[in-house]
Amino acid sequence: MALHDETIPPTNERRSPEGEHRWPAAIAVLLAILMYALLSNPLLVGPRWVVPVLGVLLLVPLVATNPRRLKREVKSARITSIVLVVLLAIANMSSLVRLIVALLDGSQKGAGLLLGALQVWLTNIIVFGLAYWEIDRGGPVVRTQRSRDDLPDADFRFPHDENVTNVREVSVTSSAASGWVPHFIDYLYVSVTNSSAFSPTDTMPLSTRAKCLMGFQSLTAFVISVLVIARAVSLVGS
Repeated sequence: MALHDETIPPTNERRSPEGEHRWPAAIAVLLAILMYALLSNPLLVGPRWVVPVLGVLLLVPLVATNPRRLKREVKSARITSIVLVVLLAIANMSSLVRLIVALLDGSQKGAGLLLGALQVWLTNIIVFGLAYWEIDRGGPVVRTQRSRDDLPDADFRFPHDENVTNVREVSVTSSAASGWVPHFIDYLYVSVTNSSAFSPTDTMPLSTRAKCLMGFQSLTAFVISVLVIARAVSLVGS
């Protein structure tokens, strides 16, 4: 396995051998756990405490492995990180199903259901952002610790990956010129735009799994939006 690419300028923090900052992703996980814990009872599956406790128990060893920067690739930590994302995804999808049922049958009344829909939608953004962050180019540790020639195939094509032929002040930040690689905030932005526009915007999925994930996210966001708008209209008219 090749080490950090020495051809990358030392001032480029994106490809620093110190690794990506841990806390943006960790804070996002905690926010997702908190929003699930605050959901109304009709949107929960099982005891309220189960998902938050499991989520924190999975997050703690991840932070212990890479407290400040993601620079150690440990197989057990990689598996734990993926399990954490899957846990949050299953929990939120379960709440989404219950939300859809409640919006369709009118069994739950009031603005509380609309607040629950917002919580599910925001959690969906975080969960898919984490999923994109985990799968692309081998994950957050691999992206910064291996040379570019040793990176796995990309799942996403960012604007930085193709702007090398633009004017100097744009091309200087391109992946080819500066060694730029995406961090968690970049994937979270992809998730936000995909949930808002129901399609890719400036970042394109390349692999089949990326297309499937983005397609499913777009579909769930569209369903939530349509049903929430319909319920809001019915509340106004009542």
